[in-house]
Amino acid sequence: MNHLKDTFWLTVIVLSALLLLHYLPSTIICGHTLRKVDMLSDIRSSKTDLSVPDTLPLVAPKSKILVDTCKSGITCVEDFTDSIGQGMALFYHALSKLDAGEKRIVRIAVFGDSFIEGDIFTADLREMLQRKFGGCGVGFIPITSMTSGYRPTVKHTYGGWNSHAATDTTYFNKKKQGISGHYFIADSAAFVELRGQAQYASLLDSCTCAYLLFANKAPVKVGIRLNREIEKLVDVPSSPSNGSLRQITLKGHIGSVRWNIYKADSTVFYGAALEGSKGIVLDNFSLRGSSGVSLRYIPEQTLKAFSSKRPYDLIILQYGLNVATEKGRNYDYYRIGMNKSIAHIKKCFPEAAILMLGVGDRSYKTEEGELKTMPGVKNLIQYQKVIASESSVAFWNMFQAMGGEGAMVKMVHAKPSLANYDYTHINFRGGKYLAGLLYESLMYGYEQHKRREDYAK
Repeated sequence: MNHLKDTFWLTVIVLSALLLLHYLPSTIICGHTLRKVDMLSDIRSSKTDLSVPDTLPLVAPKSKILVDTCKSGITCVEDFTDSIGQGMALFYHALSKLDAGEKRIVRIAVFGDSFIEGDIFTADLREMLQRKFGGCGVGFIPITSMTSGYRPTVKHTYGGWNSHAATDTTYFNKKKQGISGHYFIADSAAFVELRGQAQYASLLDSCTCAYLLFANKAPVKVGIRLNREIEKLVDVPSSPSNGSLRQITLKGHIGSVRWNIYKADSTVFYGAALEGSKGIVLDNFSLRGSSGVSLRYIPEQTLKAFSSKRPYDLIILQYGLNVATEKGRNYDYYRIGMNKSIAHIKKCFPEAAILMLGVGDRSYKTEEGELKTMPGVKNLIQYQKVIASESSVAFWNMFQAMGGEGAMVKMVHAKPSLANYDYTHINFRGGKYLAGLLYESLMYGYEQHKRREDYAK
């Protein structure tokens, strides 16, 4: 038998199938895009498709209210606040009071996603500010945390708690959540213990004030061990306003504190705090998987209660990792949601300046196997700047500050590495680097503010 004809047709069929595979849509497995089959890649002339740009032009944001000459090497904060808005001047004015010797606290809240969990980035920003303006302690800590095992700025142990987060898919009651997007219910033998650490950052091994924050409808009994001494019992009566925010306050030289919960019916716990009586307090409110739009669902009454106990001078919004997609072009849904979240925060914290951080660089592997900045990231940054403009808040372009296009690849391959091999998340070294960039921008803005105040005199 002559098989030549059969072999010929089999070859034609195989080659045709391989050629047709090139025209199949991109396949994504576990977040990685598989390269397309292209038998002609070696002879095909390379060309760039210019018909579809990788970034989407938007309506230009409104002009900045304050325009300073930004010196070379610094990515300055852009202030889009209106005449009655929450401009950076509110924060800078608070810093000037510390510089003048006033004994007060300047509070900063950083809301973000997994980019800052474990106190990455915020630990170093806190230390830089505390070294310059005074202060001690790590600030707010949720009752439980999935990052407690590797957070270097506080030793955090706990047990006997039912934990709930805004990103939970079941059994989460939005009406009970606190400022961090969490709430905690005490079970039998519930406790939480915090001990300051100084291995990573300074000024954290001890503080002068400790707080336990909760909302109770019924009486609460708590045992407190300060610096591992003899336990003291504290009875808190039922709330006169049916579940309003309460706090147990400790003052003194505090190296560690443990709260044992003996009675807590109809009580929702939010967290604890270790801080000083003056200087800088910086709270990290990281929530893995969050885009920031869920901030608008935290009850207004709850946020206003936190505002009365912990009045912030600056609120930083760090989001975007859970929004950006590989080639995302339209983020209008996010634009609408974040504008609502910012309006909600403004209403609840009327004395706070609000600073929105643009998402940092994030890389992906192209079909050719090259690591490049996701076009969707660059699009999102444009949207975030427009959001800041529309909401009349300040904006800091972290993407630009860290080096722009391809910055994440450089950080991952630096010696030592500044980011993880997911080409998305920074490590603590990278956090220190980026915190230094933001600190420099804030201090430059502060100096410009002081010059304007001196000129006005």
